[in-house]
Amino acid sequence: MVAQNIIFGFIASIVALSAFRTVTTRNIVHAALYLVAVLAGLGALYVMLTAEFVATTQFLVYIGAVMVLFLFGIMLTRAPLGHLDDLTGKQWPVALGVATTLGAVLIYALVDAFHAAELPTDPVIYRTADVGDSVFSTYLIPFEAVSVLLLAALIGAVVLARKD
Repeated sequence: MVAQNIIFGFIASIVALSAFRTVTTRNIVHAALYLVAVLAGLGALYVMLTAEFVATTQFLVYIGAVMVLFLFGIMLTRAPLGHLDDLTGKQWPVALGVATTLGAVLIYALVDAFHAAELPTDPVIYRTADVGDSVFSTYLIPFEAVSVLLLAALIGAVVLARKD
């Protein structure tokens, strides 16, 4: 076996286990930490795919910013930090059925759309500089609009969480 396959299998198993624990743990802080493990594992898989820009974005934006925002949300809403038994609702079988159906539809759609597709033999390779130039020239207005929207959401969360 190639070392890359072994490393991929190891990282993928960590990501899958952490994702499962994210949705099954009863402690909200542990769920956030498992989500950090999932996002870090995905960043490592991007590095293995030689997608350094996507990996850097994954580490900086998702782990660095979004997880800090999640942890601020946990702290500001005064969520209970201990072990809770009443987190699972009574309708979880319905949710499981809907999730299974949606997963089956997604798999069917992907297999139907790409069953005979082959990877290109001479793919176009984009450098990180090309992506940066595109973000800050062609897509500058949407990029700034998203940043203002995130700032407004953060300010709204602080206003809602503070005491009057």
